[in-house]
Amino acid sequence: MSSPLTSIALGIDLGTTYTVAAVLEGGRPRIIPNLDGQRLTPSVVAVGESGSILVGQPAKDRASISPGDAVFSIKRRMGSDYRARLGERDVTPEEASSLILAKIKADAEAFLGRRVSSAVVTVPAYFSDRQRQATKEAAILAGLDVTRIINEPTAAALAYGLDKENVHTVLVWDLGGGTFDVSVLELGHGIFEVRAVSGDTWLGGDDYDQRLMACLAMEYWATHGMEIPAQDKLAWQELREAAEKAKIELSRSSLARVCLEFKNSGGNDLRWFETQVTRDSFQALTADLVERMVAPTRQALADSGLDAGDIDRVILVGGSSRIPAVRQKARELLGKEPYRFIDPDEVVAMGAAIQAGILTGQCKKVVLLDVTPLSLGVETMGGLFARIIKRNTPLPSSESHVFTTAVDDQTSVDVHVLQGEREMAVDNISLGEFHLTGIPVLPRGVPKIEVTFDVDVDGIVHVCAQDLFSGAEESIKVVSSKDLYPEEMSSIVEEAMRHADADNRSRERAEAGIILSTLVAMAEKPRRKGVDPELSCSKEEVGDLVARAKKVKFSGDAAAMKEISKELWELLRIVDASQHGAAGVPGLVSLNRQA
Repeated sequence: MSSPLTSIALGIDLGTTYTVAAVLEGGRPRIIPNLDGQRLTPSVVAVGESGSILVGQPAKDRASISPGDAVFSIKRRMGSDYRARLGERDVTPEEASSLILAKIKADAEAFLGRRVSSAVVTVPAYFSDRQRQATKEAAILAGLDVTRIINEPTAAALAYGLDKENVHTVLVWDLGGGTFDVSVLELGHGIFEVRAVSGDTWLGGDDYDQRLMACLAMEYWATHGMEIPAQDKLAWQELREAAEKAKIELSRSSLARVCLEFKNSGGNDLRWFETQVTRDSFQALTADLVERMVAPTRQALADSGLDAGDIDRVILVGGSSRIPAVRQKARELLGKEPYRFIDPDEVVAMGAAIQAGILTGQCKKVVLLDVTPLSLGVETMGGLFARIIKRNTPLPSSESHVFTTAVDDQTSVDVHVLQGEREMAVDNISLGEFHLTGIPVLPRGVPKIEVTFDVDVDGIVHVCAQDLFSGAEESIKVVSSKDLYPEEMSSIVEEAMRHADADNRSRERAEAGIILSTLVAMAEKPRRKGVDPELSCSKEEVGDLVARAKKVKFSGDAAAMKEISKELWELLRIVDASQHGAAGVPGLVSLNRQA
């Protein structure tokens, strides 16, 4: 038995609607109740009447009577520049989340009688690098050492498959309060390998609540001939709670009654309101939300190289996965009954506790192999996106590519780091930018600049650029240079597929233009006396070919650029290639911009 001074590691599911904590005891995960005796702690922060900070159920109760004093669903804003009003000050999503995590830590210490020093914290599989770092920062602010950030579906699969010895493939559907994730994993002999991930970071139970709220508001207007004023926060909070209760009830029965007696309408003369909502009407109202789960699921299957028939088990995770239409869509799409013998609200925290046990040596028979959800790379000459780490690469991962300079005598470059699936840099998400100096004065194409991407087990990206001649080096721990809205993440892969043909044509034009520009520069480069052999054509003919090449490049015709590049290349082959350095090789990629 450990002494009370012995620290312990938690597994924490920091959710949009609820946060859950678990610990590994005797080789099994155990949910830790909070001081109110609840296994699920509402992810709500509020300011009490005395100015004190309330977290969890007291905060949710406070929101029922003074919604302006409460912050909820803050997870959807993680990693953004959003600010929430909490009492007399504005707080970041990280600060608000840290208050939730601090309560979880304190309640766990009180329940276990032991100090909690570290935790494994879960995030949606499609959280960006910035959102993952923001989650880690929130935990640090709460006094927790984050030993690992893992994806929520991966954690769920860990909890499900801890005792499974036979090899089989699992698909996890995780529909929480604010996000939807789908992951394909292969389990067996203690190895949990993530084959592919996809998802929508702006789809969850909150969206179902919002739909029902809007419907109830319209019905109130139809009944009483008046709208609920937009500025009446208390009335809308009561409507939100009624919608959430009705949604939950409709998962158990075919009919839900909604009874609202607005407590304090602020002089708006709001009246008693009662109605009924049927399951059929709710399903019709939210049918498009259910359909939005289809594309990420098909994408994950395609990326894993599997068909629906190859999936042995379907696991539904998250409280919103209890919605009957969601379960029915899983049956239709995947052709099998979802696994029922697991608690969708608690399984993620249990998996996080298992991962914490793996890291502390309590659970030695499991190996977890996760993946990066989107490709990572840099912008190169012509505005192209050069992938260095492809999506669904197992973590941790490290890859390097060697690039060169774009113009003669270039002594510095900007390294623009990107995340996404489009062919052109401008269409992807900018993660950050840094400046490498100290490159020797040399012709373009001669310097060699090695760019290395290291993605750690938490999915956080570190990028380094080094000039291999001088040894000059710069690095960055990527933080997004602009607001990264969650809806951007949800459509990246689908958008890339939709624009694939156009993107490939753009890349073909850009690459043809780069090669032609390089060859034109080589042809125009002054030759040193006594080095070059006699040309097989006159200087006038060379000049005419170069002039024609410039016109072709201006036209943007990829086929024409390729054709004239062949002519220039044949001409330049009789010139000593050492005069032009590595740039004499068509297709060599240069970093995009001179600083």
